[in-house]
Amino acid sequence: MRRINWHTIRLVLIIFAMIFLYSFSSKRNSQRKISKIDIKFESKENMFLTHEMVNNLLIQNLGGSSRIQKDKLDLNTLEAVLDDHEMIEKAQVFSTVDGFLNTRITQKTPIVRVITDNETYYLDKKGDRIPLSENFSARVPLVVGAISDKNCKPYLNLFNEIKNDDFLSKNITAAEILPSGNVVLANRSYDYKIVFGQPKNVERKFKNYKAFYHHAIKDTLIKNYKEINLMFIQQVVCKK
Repeated sequence: MRRINWHTIRLVLIIFAMIFLYSFSSKRNSQRKISKIDIKFESKENMFLTHEMVNNLLIQNLGGSSRIQKDKLDLNTLEAVLDDHEMIEKAQVFSTVDGFLNTRITQKTPIVRVITDNETYYLDKKGDRIPLSENFSARVPLVVGAISDKNCKPYLNLFNEIKNDDFLSKNITAAEILPSGNVVLANRSYDYKIVFGQPKNVERKFKNYKAFYHHAIKDTLIKNYKEINLMFIQQVVCKK
């Protein structure tokens, strides 16, 4: 008589038990309702949005209630809705076994504030518009003059250079774009204007300006300058 292999039988029973328990727990988990929406912002700066605003946006897209079964959640749709928001750069949405709907928000970072005859808005590093917020006002350079959606791209390198440089971000407060396309900058500490010219050779021009500034700051005559011209790559021309 052939002997029964109890070891094999036990192994098969264990596998079936594991499959049953996994299926049971998966079903129970899918039927679990969302108990809480947890929202976290990746940065504490530029708080254009509030937790309440994001929470309301999520609930609107959950059918008006956060008490929804996990298996009915469409996380991709929720992420897409948040990513389409004008103030959000990137959103991550995921659920946990304890019924939490976790949302991680990276907000857009403004580099300048554009003021036209008809509207005012921020631009981020990619040139995307960010509407003004009642919750936060970013301390960035003001941009006025001949700028529009069609011609702002050439100036992004200039604006990003100012934003990313510690000295320039503290020193440059405004930019005027003339009909010719030339840029005139204003600084925080002195009354002179900085004639930057076309948004070309940006790094070189700012390198010249910083060298001039750190040298001229030692000379009290810097207060008498009315114009600092950076249009010539090889030199800085000053007018009193």
